[in-house]
Formats: sequence, structure tokens, C-alpha cells
Amino acid sequence: MKTKDSLSNSYFLFFLITVLVFTYLFATKSMATGLVKVMIDGEEFTSSSSPFIENGRTLIPIRFISEELGADVNWDGENRVVTIKNDDITVRLKIDSRLVQYKKDEEVVYGLTDVAPKIIDGHTFVPLRLVSNALGVGVEWNKLTRTAYIDTSQSSNIVSFFDVEITSLEPGQAITGKTKLQTALSDKYLKNGNQIKYLLLNPDTAKGIVIARGEDLTGEYMWVPDLDETGDKVLVAAIYDKDGQFIAGDSISVNVDVAPKVSLEGVTEDETFDDSICLGIDTNFVASKVKYEITNLDTEEVIIIGEDIPQDPYGQYKWEPKIDENGNYLFKAIVYDTNGETHESNPVNAKVRVDRKLSLTGITDGQIIDKPVNLMASRNFDVSETKYVLRNPNTDVEEIIAEIPYGNYTWFPGPELEGSKEVFVRVKDTQGATYESEPITVTLKGTPIVLLDCIGPNQVLTEPTNLKIKSNVDLDSVKYIITNQETGKQKTIIADADSLDEQIYNPAEQDIGYWSIKAVAKYNNEEISSEEIPFRVYLGKIYEPVSIVNKNNYVDEYIQLASKLARDFWEDTGMSAALQTAQSILETGWGQNVPVDKYSGKLSYNLFGIKGKGPVGSVTINTWEVYNGQTYHVDAEFRAYNSVEESWIDHKSFLLDSSRYESFKKVMHDSTQGAWALKRSGYATDPEYATKLMRIINQYNLKQLDKIGI
Repeated sequence: MKTKDSLSNSYFLFFLITVLVFTYLFATKSMATGLVKVMIDGEEFTSSSSPFIENGRTLIPIRFISEELGADVNWDGENRVVTIKNDDITVRLKIDSRLVQYKKDEEVVYGLTDVAPKIIDGHTFVPLRLVSNALGVGVEWNKLTRTAYIDTSQSSNIVSFFDVEITSLEPGQAITGKTKLQTALSDKYLKNGNQIKYLLLNPDTAKGIVIARGEDLTGEYMWVPDLDETGDKVLVAAIYDKDGQFIAGDSISVNVDVAPKVSLEGVTEDETFDDSICLGIDTNFVASKVKYEITNLDTEEVIIIGEDIPQDPYGQYKWEPKIDENGNYLFKAIVYDTNGETHESNPVNAKVRVDRKLSLTGITDGQIIDKPVNLMASRNFDVSETKYVLRNPNTDVEEIIAEIPYGNYTWFPGPELEGSKEVFVRVKDTQGATYESEPITVTLKGTPIVLLDCIGPNQVLTEPTNLKIKSNVDLDSVKYIITNQETGKQKTIIADADSLDEQIYNPAEQDIGYWSIKAVAKYNNEEISSEEIPFRVYLGKIYEPVSIVNKNNYVDEYIQLASKLARDFWEDTGMSAALQTAQSILETGWGQNVPVDKYSGKLSYNLFGIKGKGPVGSVTINTWEVYNGQTYHVDAEFRAYNSVEESWIDHKSFLLDSSRYESFKKVMHDSTQGAWALKRSGYATDPEYATKLMRIINQYNLKQLDKIGI
């Protein structure tokens, strides 16, 4: 005869099993046929929802069994949570989540099931094995008879579903800063596992974020807490196979309680510097940006670095003080967390005692100069006079190249200076003292040279263009000749022009096509020519970038489009979906400026501005190049795709398959750290690229895309 307590336990156990079974069945398409029997203390249990076997797991309707055993069952439809209370034990299950909360008295323990609870025909099913954990009773399974035996006279403890253990932390441990994460697991999971993810979950919602990830299943990982994630949490170590399917894991409770700390690096108390200073920081939380405050204690002048252009909190800033900035200083770092709150480092006192420095830049030792060079005096003190000087090393005779107050000078030496020469800079400081740089030995070619200073290689002319030249001699006249690259036919477009004047070339219909251009100048009754520069004349329609979303509702439509793609690839690769979405927004202006071929209008579907050839070739659009010091438009090939989905796939491959982005791959699960890693890796030249991405993410709450469950 059953006692009241044994009946209560048995009923509760049966109910829990039923929930897990039902849930698992709903998740899969294939269901094993045949009846499954449940025996409670020797008596067969029947209900309107029958247990079943699916993918090797016995699933049981939890409510019926729990109530049969005398447990109280509560269903929270809004949050999709089943709570089972039996005596002093409370079990909390969330539909579609493997996370299970066990509470006895005031002690809370978390575990993971191999099958998440599912709802089928209004009933919750759970795996049979969960019954033993939930109710503390004996459970056995007879495979031959397909029968589950529940014995309330036997007691059992909570046993993990998996041979996996988080070894670097204790349950309930307080997280106060950077924390090492490490997990031990059996050979079975080492063999079949491909990736480990550490998840920080909200115990109420069973959702959270990835805080570390990698392919070394038992390796050490460093968790840097985000101050936006504080309080009681559940830390999960989840193992996934090569197909991204969960196969095992462990979970423990932690309390995230970080007192923000900032350490200034690169300078120590009472240190004396005689050169540049590399400043950096170390924090015990995720930082979004940093600025440095440098105060001259002698003059009270304050230098703030990072006010206009935020600095990378994971990189370094190099400060090169001038000689008149020598003195006693106080250094301090001001760091912003992901909520925009500031945290200061302790101030550090140091001395700056740099020596006077002067050098010539723009040329290198042994260089052959056959084009204009940009001479510049690199110095750490103020000057009132700058002389760029040429010296014959054999005779020590000097010649002044240029004399200016300060700044750089473009020098194009003429043929009269042929030979090996020394070049240096001589300056006067504001007190009248004279200083010289070390000389640089160069070879001057000694021939008259003409350079085109108007059209760059492969430039496309679509309108009238100014033509001009540079030369290291005084020319008598110049003419411009173009040559058809297909026929070889030449045509003089401007003849006998003043070499100092700009000329206008107005392409005509007959000039459409591919050409090369050169300047031919007269000098001392001889002709000298520039190099030939290929270019193209195109006078047809130019297609502009197009929108792939409705312009009247582009923000909502593009977020809907991009976030789904980003979320899919986040689950596949671990790359922050928020960061992916923000990148595509920034590159395409919310999908309103997607590149098309400027000549044909062919849509590229290129959402990330990647150059080269894609699955369907490329599209031609404008980009910038520099030739002879001049910036000009040139055609460039950008990858073209069949769809935005292909573009998204290629962007992930572009980042993940390149060694250039190794530092990014280590932190790509975190949108803040990932944004700065992209910037450091050279993905974009915009100094504000990382902070622009973070502003988009914060303004449109894109971090929700990175929420994960188990």
C-alpha cells in the first residue's frame, strides 16, 4: 500500500517525465511508434497522453505523473514555465530550454537535460531521466519491454545528464572581474565535440549571451564581464558538434558583482621618460572606449586624447611630447563601459625629459630621385626658420633648396644637380639657435623629366577634364597626344600650349573607348615625353547605387532583413549578430546604397563593400586612387552576388578564412570587443569605425540579436 509521501513523490516524478517526453516529441519530426508503459510502485499508470520513444529517448507527460505522485504543478503560460513542487523540493522547467532549476529549502542548483521540454497537444513532455533528478525517487528503464519503472521507496540524488564539469568556478561564486573559464569532459565528448561556448543566462528567462567560445574544448578562456550583465546568473559550458548541435554541457549559478577597476598602463609612478610614451589600459569589465587626460603640473595645461576621436580601449596610444612640453605630469585614463558610464584610473605622476630631436623625412638613404619628393622636417620643438639644404659631398658646397618658416616642401630636382648629393634640414628655434639634421645621401638622375599631373592610370573620363604637367626644367611648349588602345591610332588633342597653363580636354563622342595619354614637351629644341597613362572615355549613362528596401520604411525593413541573416550566421559561426547587422547598415546606409555596376546597372547585392570577384563576377564602381600626389576617381571591381544571402555568407568567409582577422575571431562573439578588433585589423580606415558601429547597435537595441538559450 502506498503511503501519502510515496504517492506524492511518485506522482510528481511521473508528471515531470511526461513534460520532458512531450516536449522532445514536438521538436522532432520522426517519432517512434509503439506503446510505452509506466509502472509506479508496481502499478501501471495510464493517462490521456501516452509516453513515447523518440530518437532513443523516453518522453513522458509530466503533469499527469506529478499529480499522480501528489506534487503541485503550476503552468505559467505567459513565460512558458512549468513549476513542480513536492514537499521541500521545487523544480522549474522552461519550455524549449534544457536549463532546469532545482530548489530545496533556499539552495538552488541548476542542471541541463539532454532534451528540452516541449508542448504537444497542450501537454508538456520531459525525458524519463529527469524524473529521478526532480523527485529524488528511483527510476529504471527496461528497453526490451519498453517500460519505465518508478519506485518511490528508493531515493536518489540529482545526477548530471552529462560527464561535463566546469572546473574553474564553484557554484554560487561571485564574479568581480576577469575570470578564467575551463571545463573538463569525458573522452566521448572530446571525440564528438567541435566547439565550446560559455553562456551567461538569466535564470528567469533562460536567455543570455556568449561570454567566451572556441574549439579547444578543455582550454582556458578569459571572461571579461559586461557591466550590463549583473546579478544572479547561470553560467553554462555548452559543447556542440561539427554541425552546431548541442551534445553536452554543465551549468552552475554565479553572481556577477563587478566593482569597476581601471589600471593605466605604459607609465608608472615617478617614471622619467626621454622618448615617446605608449599609453594603454587594463579593465575588469568590457570597455567601449577610452580617453587619456595628461596634465602638466608645472603649467596646469591639460591635454585630452580621445575627446574628438575615441581611442581603442584594447590598443595603445603613442604620445610624443615636444621639448617645450618637458615637465612634471599627471596621467589618468577615463574609460567608458557599454552603458556609457565613465570610470577613472588612479592618477600616475611621471616626468617628461625629452631631448631635442630633428630629422629629415620624405626621402631615404640611397634613393634615386626621378620625381617630385615631399621634404619635411620632423622635430619636437618649435622653429622660426626652416631651410632644406643640398650639399655636394665631394666639395661640401651647399645650395639652399627652399627657405620657409616651417612646414614641408615639394622638391623636383633638375638635371643641373645630377649626381650623388646629401640633403638635410637646418632650422632655427624660437630663441635663434640653429640645428641640423643628419644628412641623407641620394642620387639625382640628371635628366629632364615631364610628368602628367592630370589623369591617373585607368581613370574614367565622363566630363571635361583639366590637363597639366610637372617638370624639373623650364619647357618651351607642350602638346597632349592620345592613342587608341585598340587601333593604335594617335590624335593630338592639344598642341603648342604653354607648359605652365592648364588645358581643358572635352571628350567627344568619337573619343568613347580606351586610350592612353602622354604629354610631349619641347625643351632646348628637343622633345621629351611623359609616360603613357591608360584611361577610358565614357559618355553614357552612369548608374547610381540602389535601395533594396522600401525607402519610406527603410529602417524597420532593413533591420528585419539583416537581423534574420545575421542571427542565422551567428548561430553557425559565433560571430555577433548585432555586429554583423551594424556593419551592413554602415556600409549600405540601411540598404539604400547597395552598389550597382555604374555602366550596366547590374545589382551587386554587396552589403559589405568587399572588392574582387564574387559568385557572379563583379560590378564596376568608383573608388579613389593617388597618382603623382593627385587624388582621382578610378574604376574598381566589387564582388557581385546572386542574393543578399550570398553576400552575407561571403562576408563571414572573408573574415573567418583570413589570418589578418585572427584577433577579431577571438572576440567576435562580443559586439563591442569585436568592433575594435575589426578596426585594429584594418577592415576600415575610418578612425571612428568602431564607435559608429557601437552607436548603431545601442541606438537600435541590436544586442538583442545576440541573446542565446540552451
